[in-house]
Order: sequence, then C-alpha cells, then structure tokens
Amino acid sequence: MNQEPDIFDLLASQPTAQQQDLPQKEELPAHEYIELEADIQLRTPQNQRKALQFLLANGWLEETSKPTLFRLIAAQSAQLDRMLEPLDLRVQVDDVRGLAFLAVVADYENDDVDESEQDDWTHPLMRRQRLNLEQSLLLAILRREFLQREQESGTGVAVRITVESLLPQLETYLGATGSDMQERRRLNQLLDTLRNHGMVSEADAQDCITIRPMIVHLLNPENLQALLLKLREVADGAASDSPNNAP
Repeated sequence: MNQEPDIFDLLASQPTAQQQDLPQKEELPAHEYIELEADIQLRTPQNQRKALQFLLANGWLEETSKPTLFRLIAAQSAQLDRMLEPLDLRVQVDDVRGLAFLAVVADYENDDVDESEQDDWTHPLMRRQRLNLEQSLLLAILRREFLQREQESGTGVAVRITVESLLPQLETYLGATGSDMQERRRLNQLLDTLRNHGMVSEADAQDCITIRPMIVHLLNPENLQALLLKLREVADGAASDSPNNAP
C-alpha cells in the first residue's frame, strides 16, 4: 500500500518562491517591482526551509518514510550546509541506506574548549547521547546484527530481529539473572532507551523490532573502541575482586 505524502513531502514538492508568479511590472512602480523581485530572490526557498526545520526538529530522516524530503536534502545538501554554517552544523547523507541527518562540524568541539571540559561539551542545539554500559553493549549487538543482515541481503533493506533472539546474546556479556522474567524486563528497559534515541522501532505483533540505519553512524569505530576498553576495565576489575585472587 502506498503511503500518502505528509505535509513536509507536499511542501518539499511545491515550487520555490523564485518560481512563483510575481506581480506584473505594469502593476507596480518600477522601483517597487525591482525591490520586490530582489527581496524574493534573497529569501530561502520554502522547501529548503521546511527541510531544515524538519532536520532541526528530528535530527534525521529516512527515505522510506519521507522520500520527497530526502531527495530534496540529498540534492541540495551543499546549499543546506551553507545555511547551517553559523550553527556549526552540517547535513550528512547516506545515499546507500537512504538516511540524512545533522552532524556537528568537526572543528566545533575544539574551538575555545579546554581539554578538561571536553566531557561536559554540549552543542546548543544537539546534545551528546549518554548511554550506560548495558545500553552501549546492546547497541553494539544490534549494530552487529544490522551489518550482518546487510552483508547477507544487501544494503537498504529493512532489518528486523526478534526480541527473544537478543536475550542469549545479552546474557553472554551481562550474565544470567536466573529469572526469565527479570532478564526479559531488563532487555525491554534497554530497548526502551534505544527506542527513545531512535535506534529501534516498537516491537510488532510478532515480537520483532526494526533496527534503524542510524545505528551505524551513532556507534562508529571510535565509539566501539571506547566500549571495548570499558568492557576490559570491568572484566579486569571483576577478576581482581575474585576470591581466587585474594591474598
């Protein structure tokens, strides 16, 4: 079934202000017509304004849900970057996965920020997503599942996975609680957090979730390396506290 376009898709497909009819020259004095024409040419086209507003409000969009808006952003990313430059933001487009999202300009973090304050860094419009160890671990598991499915079925396909299949993978790293109910509750709480960050969908009637393509960009190799180091620290700490290592 075809999805009906929403207001953003309709606005994105509308003609720009430059393409709309101007009053005829004979309808206005010459100087007023010239000023009006110049003013319209300086305005940001409506479809570009709506694209920026959507990105600023949501952070990213997927082609599957908003195809017209995605095509506009992909085709005019350079113009949108110029508009976002004063905000130290840029548009990043993943054509392969049909994803467009906002990213902070790389140099922003280094401008006038003392190294000791890096952990407290926040962008006025975008904040870092802070996840605890368990949430980060589940994110890494989901990312691996997403990439494996892409290798098997090709990029751009919807990646769905049953919630039940995640339980043994999570237990491998976090250990079993001894209660199926507690382990399922723990997993659901972790998934709720990732869903709030837009990484997964709600579970459907078949108890399946869809892994969002944004997960590949959120958990990049640098973040994975940091997670690995943290896991090693936790493992080393647990080993040192073991009774077998007691003096």
